[in-house]
Amino acid sequence: MADGTEFDVAFVGGGLASVLAASLLLERQPSLRLLLVERDAKLGGNHTWCFHAADLPRAAARVISPLIVHGWDGYTVRFPTRTRRLASPYACITSERLDQVATARLRDAPHSTLIMGHAVQELRERELVLDDGRRFRAPLVIAATGPEQTVARGGRGYQKFFGMELDAPGHGLVEPVVFDACLPQRDGFRFMYLLPLAHDRLLVEETFFSETHSLDERLSRQEILAYCSARGIHVRGVQRTERGLLPMPWIDQDFDASARPLLAGYRAGLFHPVTGYSFPLAVRFALALADSDLGKLAREPEGESPLSEFARAQASQRPFLRLLTRLLFTCFEPAQRYNVLEHFYRLKEPLIERFYAAELTPLDRARIFLGAPPRGFSVGRAWRAQREAS
Repeated sequence: MADGTEFDVAFVGGGLASVLAASLLLERQPSLRLLLVERDAKLGGNHTWCFHAADLPRAAARVISPLIVHGWDGYTVRFPTRTRRLASPYACITSERLDQVATARLRDAPHSTLIMGHAVQELRERELVLDDGRRFRAPLVIAATGPEQTVARGGRGYQKFFGMELDAPGHGLVEPVVFDACLPQRDGFRFMYLLPLAHDRLLVEETFFSETHSLDERLSRQEILAYCSARGIHVRGVQRTERGLLPMPWIDQDFDASARPLLAGYRAGLFHPVTGYSFPLAVRFALALADSDLGKLAREPEGESPLSEFARAQASQRPFLRLLTRLLFTCFEPAQRYNVLEHFYRLKEPLIERFYAAELTPLDRARIFLGAPPRGFSVGRAWRAQREAS
């Protein structure tokens, strides 16, 4: 751990975006003076991040691989009229592993400092002040706090979930079920998400794409246990729970590589507008930052850099993805929303992979709209939404 108050780069927030960026920077520049401040007692919060193999650039594989706790050869989606297995490798990272690996990396770096259990009270372009009065300076300060900072920015739709990691011996599930929408629909598009973490361990999340941000945790507990019971899954106990609220905005700002302090993670809108997935963009942000000249980036925030190239790439993708989110919420009654995802999974697997990675081509976008619209499309609802928007 380094001493002193002057650093080359400082991160505020110890979530996925900060940890990946800090890890890649230290891999490239082991002598970098790096500061990371997290208000909680551990990094990563209480989350599970999943990603597809196509989401992971080779250049980041060495840093990411130690974080992966489980991997599968494919996954399944289940809808009332379509069940499909996709042969796209799928993997997950837990906050527990993220904390273990990243804490060791940061504390072993000779010129880096990790501060836990303290909040940042004041945040400026080149300085931050902690709740205990300590001040730190860096030419590049990066703020990467959670989605709660984003909800107020105008997102009218939300993805919300409550999950239970279950002690379920002999559950019989070999691969994840990313969508099981063969359920009574309520509070928007409702589905179960299942991750088999071991032969006797199963994570089950009840997830909603909803207009409201409230979540009845007690009811979700009951629904998850009833879901397992109906499928013959014996639950011996609950190991842990997690919950989340993610914005799904169709009116939002783009990532700005010239903002100071530089924003990252959910606070910068670096998540998939339709799925809420943050991993692909967190990795690409980290790579762009690590490829940039940090000194030049601090001196000339509006200049050309790998980070500005990353910003342009995201700006080219987000309008179409926001459009899909807007159509999902405004052109379908809440109970009919599942039809959109069921319809989407008719497409070829490489296109689906590019969709999750937020790397759609112009032809991909055309193919998504090719043919008749999904069942449940409401012209009247779409017209009303358009009038309200104008």
